Amino acid sequence: MAIPQSPVWFITGCSTGFGRDLARLVLDRGWRAVVTARGRDRVADLVEGNANALALDLDVNDEAQIAAAVSATHERFGRIDVLVNNAGYGYQATAEEGVEAEIRAQFDTNVFGLFALTRAVLPVMRAQRSGNIVNFTSVAGLVGFPGSGYYAASKHAVEGWSDSLLAEVAPLGIAVTCVEPGPFRTDWAGRSLRQTPSSIADYANTAASRMEGTKAISGTQAGDPVRAGEAIIAAVERDSPPRHLVLGRFGFDAVTGKLRERLQAIEEDRATSLGADFPEQDQPSS
Repeated sequence: MAIPQSPVWFITGCSTGFGRDLARLVLDRGWRAVVTARGRDRVADLVEGNANALALDLDVNDEAQIAAAVSATHERFGRIDVLVNNAGYGYQATAEEGVEAEIRAQFDTNVFGLFALTRAVLPVMRAQRSGNIVNFTSVAGLVGFPGSGYYAASKHAVEGWSDSLLAEVAPLGIAVTCVEPGPFRTDWAGRSLRQTPSSIADYANTAASRMEGTKAISGTQAGDPVRAGEAIIAAVERDSPPRHLVLGRFGFDAVTGKLRERLQAIEEDRATSLGADFPEQDQPSS
């Protein structure tokens, strides 16, 4: 996707983590950026004295705020070149002990909020016949881990939807990229992770152990969020932005290993799969 010399980036979840670092990188390049958070005072330092920046209140669960934010962006800058759907959080529990209210709240933000904001931005990009929609998912959007089933389900949902979205908007000049980070040195585990601890002994060595480990490694992860931001910018600047952008060695190894394993398993059942069709002699002629 050829982006303008001074593209307009619309980034959600900029108060901390990936969103904040990416917003800073975009603005440091002299580009224009809309930085959003649930409370724009949390991003005021990013935009202070910068005519290229606009800070907006945005809770992606609030349709009125979505409409107002997209309208304010178009009024200020006249276009949106890159939408970064970064807002979201994690929820860990065993599949058996997941709390219904927690599960639905996570889907409201990670899935339905992302859908709603994208729907609001698409008319702008369609009119431009250009744009890139960058959806933050996770390695968990491609690989399921114990204790993260509901989080993985929310990210798998965005991955599947992104495939369909790309098929619809690619002919209109709009790219779709899913960013799939592994463990990165942000405060995600301390700030953006909710847990329902397991009290069932049968899960002590699987889900419960992994949930404890997730918080224990916080601050020591190998992934550098600034380098991740640079990688995202480079991907968006390509003539053909990638559909998948897996970030970090852990993520790369986990995803490629899972995909090889999955393809091998599917191919091993090739005869069974093809045998589910009507016999060829019963197929209608073309």
